[in-house]
Amino acid sequence: MSLKQEYKKKIVSANEAVKVVKSGDWVDYSFCLGQPVALDQALALRKEELFDVKIRGGLRMAPLAVVDVDPEREHFCYNSWHFSGLERQLSDKGLCNYIPMIYRNKPLHYRKSLEVDVAMIMVTPMDEYGNFNFSFTNSATKAIVEKAKIVIVEVNENLPRVIGGKENSIHLSEIDFIVEGNHPDIPVINPGKISEEEIKIAALIAAEIPNGATIQLGIGGLPNAVGTMIAESDLKDLGFHTEMLVDAYMVIDKAGKMTNKKKNINMGKGVFSFCAGSSDLYEWVRGNRQIESYPINYVNDPAVMSQIDHFITINNCIEVDLYGQVASESAGKRHISGTGGQLDFVTGGYLSNGGKSFIALTSTFVDKKSGELKSRLVPSLMESTAITNPRSQAHCLVTEWGIADLAGRTTWERAERIIQISHPSFHDELIKQAEKLGIWRKTNKRM
Repeated sequence: MSLKQEYKKKIVSANEAVKVVKSGDWVDYSFCLGQPVALDQALALRKEELFDVKIRGGLRMAPLAVVDVDPEREHFCYNSWHFSGLERQLSDKGLCNYIPMIYRNKPLHYRKSLEVDVAMIMVTPMDEYGNFNFSFTNSATKAIVEKAKIVIVEVNENLPRVIGGKENSIHLSEIDFIVEGNHPDIPVINPGKISEEEIKIAALIAAEIPNGATIQLGIGGLPNAVGTMIAESDLKDLGFHTEMLVDAYMVIDKAGKMTNKKKNINMGKGVFSFCAGSSDLYEWVRGNRQIESYPINYVNDPAVMSQIDHFITINNCIEVDLYGQVASESAGKRHISGTGGQLDFVTGGYLSNGGKSFIALTSTFVDKKSGELKSRLVPSLMESTAITNPRSQAHCLVTEWGIADLAGRTTWERAERIIQISHPSFHDELIKQAEKLGIWRKTNKRM
């Protein structure tokens, strides 16, 4: 049978495809821009026929029909590997649960521990060899379809093919059903406004990056600020190795600073695992032979990162306590994002020859309810707050007031260094609290 004949044989409507889902099933929606649209809508239409269908997804950037039609969660139960803004709102309403993980373990979780009755994933149109490219979402997609009892692909004509890498496609022979249809434009994340504090932090970090370095940037205004500053600097021959491909890399590349030729591994190629950003970023990725996608168990493996000289990792957090414990995913019991690969990159940056790992945050924020200025550097984290990076893995902490290298430091050294980069109006209170905790020496510097 020819590829065209086999393809035609597997085409069904979205409504027909979702008939394979049974009550009690685990259905996987993939991750970020790899998640289905038409199949989600079709599954929602079966609400009255189904009960207790559990769905996994993550970083959802468009509304979920299965959630919208079932606010009581009797028919569909949605769960996320990493919260987007949308999923955070759903969680606040009791409509989404978090799945704790260290991101690099995600493929292993599927291959070793999880059940997948039906996988529904978004892919590019088939190529002449029968392959459907995973486009923006490599991550753990191959592991998901390997484990699934039934695989349904939703072909999105707007998704670009990503050339190169590993485990970045699925063959026609591995697919049970194919769904076609017209799709809306791909959801975007446009770079936000950069604050003065973020500009100061970006300048401190940029000064620590040497020529020929390989960089990793997280999501948000701060990485965007660092990318902009690098693009305007005299740095050259930079490379990237990152879980999430964001606009900052495109900006640096278009400024002529990104060659990837100094990398020890994947030389000449920028490496990523999933992508989300502006429409300009999506076009930059399309057919770009200088970019390769890899599964997250390769990209986020600290052993892989340790092979890259001068690997500089830059990530955000919510708050840090005086011991150097970093909270990046929750504020008390309120879940905000996810562990992601932050701990992996903190470890990998430190293991790299000449590498550094930075956790960055503005020193203060304004409480929305009280209007009061509060410190992000605190004596102790709130009760129920998830610790993303333990104090034992702390490296460089950065605010607009400076850089604190915490690696290998005693508790009193950490307290002193962290207070030094806090907002001056909080120094006295933080010192007082450090004394109560028994981590302040009389010989410590008074700010």
